[in-house]
Amino acid sequence: MIERCIKIIREGGELDFNQAMELAQKASLADLCDAAVELCHDVHGNSFDLCSIINARSGKCSEDCRYCAQSIHHTTNIKSYDQIDSRTAIAQARENDAYGVNRLSLVTAGRSLNPSQIEGMGSLYDAMAEKTTLRFCASMGFLTKESARQLVSFGVGRYHCNLESCRDFFPSICTTHTWEEKVETLKIARDAGMDLCSGGIIGMGETLEHRLQLAFELRGLGVLSIPVNILSPIASTPLAHIEAISLEDVLRCVALFRFVNPHAVIRIAGGRGRFGHDQYRLFAAGANGAIVGDYLTTAGAGVTEDIEEFIKLGFDLSGKQ
Repeated sequence: MIERCIKIIREGGELDFNQAMELAQKASLADLCDAAVELCHDVHGNSFDLCSIINARSGKCSEDCRYCAQSIHHTTNIKSYDQIDSRTAIAQARENDAYGVNRLSLVTAGRSLNPSQIEGMGSLYDAMAEKTTLRFCASMGFLTKESARQLVSFGVGRYHCNLESCRDFFPSICTTHTWEEKVETLKIARDAGMDLCSGGIIGMGETLEHRLQLAFELRGLGVLSIPVNILSPIASTPLAHIEAISLEDVLRCVALFRFVNPHAVIRIAGGRGRFGHDQYRLFAAGANGAIVGDYLTTAGAGVTEDIEEFIKLGFDLSGKQ
C-alpha cells in the first residue's frame, strides 16, 4: 500500500482522501514515517528551512480562539503592548541572522491592523533589513488589498495565516471569525505577490479525519510552507484541560501531511518542546523545516540545540528556501 502511494506521487500524481485515510488506518507508524522521509528526500533532498518569529504586538485580541492566551475572552495575564520597540526587534533579528535562520516574521495579535499600525511595522522591517540578511514574513491577521500592498512595499515576501483546523472543525475553536475569512486573506496575500504559509494546531480535540481534511485543504490552496503546531494547553483558556495528544499521533500526522503535500516544507512549530528530546523524531517523519527560538506565548528549544540536532539528522541548513 505504501509503495503504491509513493509510486503515484513519483509519477506526478496526488493521493485522494480515501487513499490517505487507508494509509492512516492501515500502515504501521514506523513504515509510514520511513516512507515519508523517503518522499521528502525525493523532492527536497536534505535541505532544511529555518524560520523564526517576533511577537510584534501582544495581547488584547478581540477574537475568541479557544487555545489562545492573547484573547481578551480569557484571563491569562499575558503581557500586552501595541508594538515591540525597534531596539528589541533588531536585536532579535540580528541574533536569528547570526544563527543562519532564513526567514523572520513579525506576528501581531488582533483581528487586523489599520494602515497606521502597518506603517509602524514597516519601520521595523526597514530597520531589520538594514542590519540583517533575513527575508521577511508577516502574520498580521486579516488583510485588505491595500494592507497587502503595504506589506509587499516593506519587502515582505511571505504571508502567514494559519487555518488552525479544517473547515468542519473550525467552528469548535473560534466563533468570532470564520475559516472562510482566513482563506480569503490567503488569496489576497497571494494576489499581492506574497508566498503563502498556513497550517494548523493539532491536539485540540479534532479527529484524525479532521487533520487529513486540513492537509487536503492546504494542498487545494497551493500552500508550500505548512507549520504544524502541537497544542500547548494554557491555563485559563477553554482548552486548558484537554487531554494531551500523544507523540505517536503527532508523528502519524506529520507523515500523512508529507504524503498529501509532498512539495511543501512541513514545518514543526509550537508545542514540540513538551516531548523533550523525542521532539526530534518529528523530523524523521517527513518534516523538513522548523520555527526556532521562542514562540508567541511559550518558550521554544534553544536554537543551538536545534541546529545541532538537525545536522545530526543529516539535514543541510545552508540553503535558502
